[in-house]
Amino acid sequence: MSRILLVEDERVTRHRIQKVMEDAGHQVTAVASAVEALRELQREPVNLMLLDVWLPEMNGLELLSRMRQSGTQPPAIIITADDTPTTLLEAVRAQAYAFLTKPVDPDDLVATIERALAGASRPIRVISAKPNWIELALPCDRESAERIQGFLARLDADLDPAVRDAIGRVFREMLLNAVEWGGKLDPSREVRVTYLRARKMILYRIADPGEGFRLAEIDHAAVTNAEDTPMAHVFAREKKGLRPGGFGILMSQSLADELLYNEAQNEVVFVKYLDSV
Repeated sequence: MSRILLVEDERVTRHRIQKVMEDAGHQVTAVASAVEALRELQREPVNLMLLDVWLPEMNGLELLSRMRQSGTQPPAIIITADDTPTTLLEAVRAQAYAFLTKPVDPDDLVATIERALAGASRPIRVISAKPNWIELALPCDRESAERIQGFLARLDADLDPAVRDAIGRVFREMLLNAVEWGGKLDPSREVRVTYLRARKMILYRIADPGEGFRLAEIDHAAVTNAEDTPMAHVFAREKKGLRPGGFGILMSQSLADELLYNEAQNEVVFVKYLDSV
């Protein structure tokens, strides 16, 4: 049975979250402050922490920072009503596993807890954490890719839902390509992700550690189909034993306003222009 430490100063919220976790089969210790949390952690280690940001005496991010410096930080999920970019980026810098906004959906909470307990990802390195310039280096594994998508998607919460969805779909496709094909799902290697937010555009740059590719070499992708053979990639995928699909680059070209590769094609930049925000 997993032991979870819940740090939440609001009594009703603390009791509700504790019950959700206990009903899911976890052993939960619930406290109301970071000081109490430190006392509990000295008494007995935990498998996971759930904590609010704004706590009395010491906030949750300060607690995480102190624990990281001492080398005793378990995986941590931030649960807070404060979803401003500054708080979000501080959570990334503090090596939080995930960031959930109150009121938390119980099913989402349980699923996030299970992923955190099962995961063994290396830390995501924060190179820059300014709201308009974020630069990260993450291990080449799917779990890290999923985690960072969840964080970065929240930075665009002010955008039109259709624009936000388009950006998220392109980012997901390009990041997974970098992790799976460029990084070969080797968590000892890193993908570098840069996010730039200007007044009239959002730009992502994704650089993987691979040698790159040539379109002629990926006949399993729809983007390489000739006009008179629109389904050629389907047969190529079947021959290679690949799952159905292959529309990622083609889809990304249609959703992004600009999609550019470097010469080796192990780095990609995509841009979405913003009419108004």
